[in-house]
Amino acid sequence: MSTATSPKQGHEIVRLENAWKVYQMGTEDVKALRGVNITFGKGDFWAIMGPSGSGKSTMMNVLGCLDRLTSGAYYLDGQDVSQLDDDALSELRLKYLGFIFQSFNLIPQLTVQRNIELPLYYLGWDAVRSAQRAQELAEQVGLGDRLSHRPTELSGGQMQRVAIARALTNDPQVIFADEPTGNLDSATGVQIMEVLTRLNQQGKTIVMVTHEPDIAAYANRRLHMIDGNIDRIEEGAYVTAPGPVTARVSPQDVSRRAGTFARPDEDVTRAARDA
Repeated sequence: MSTATSPKQGHEIVRLENAWKVYQMGTEDVKALRGVNITFGKGDFWAIMGPSGSGKSTMMNVLGCLDRLTSGAYYLDGQDVSQLDDDALSELRLKYLGFIFQSFNLIPQLTVQRNIELPLYYLGWDAVRSAQRAQELAEQVGLGDRLSHRPTELSGGQMQRVAIARALTNDPQVIFADEPTGNLDSATGVQIMEVLTRLNQQGKTIVMVTHEPDIAAYANRRLHMIDGNIDRIEEGAYVTAPGPVTARVSPQDVSRRAGTFARPDEDVTRAARDA
């Protein structure tokens, strides 16, 4: 049996090598990923973009260990997780990865506290320690006074904050966010992106799928996909100036095709964003 091990320290956090994902639809083979090569660095904030059918959701599922490659390799901090069995992949997701979904995926019968605590139950934490961790995380996302509420008593933005807190319970190596603002109005979406930006500034690696350019602009690297290939990578960060005026650093357009090893330059400096 292949087993998961704790990710090691180092600059690289994720690497795909000649990654292919092929789905069989009747008699037709659908090539969702076509030999993708990409490396994500620790502490980076990536946005994956592209039209429907471009492969962005497939890449997210593969990176989140929710789906397997047909061929190629996926390294998470140096470990080839494409060789792990289902039990080891489940263990890795539980211990080292965090997930935020467009539809929040909260359990309506449970309170905010219980929703946040849920991963800790599977990790074997005791009730007292779990409650303390849930309270800390709820306060971190501005919901310290909502612990006894249920999801139906919360706004969309509050529900997404609960989902973010839940994603942080295991102190994940990487946070995967799938259209995290897709069900929110623009003002609430900005608030959620501010939370994610602060987490990135604290050292969390974030990989986000979005179709919204304004949301993608919060990421310091934007990967554009088309037809299962990497079309281009844009580099640049979103900066907040004092007061209400905001400005974006003009992104440096870095075009790399899937046939090359798409790794951003090491010396690109991320612009800081006020918390």
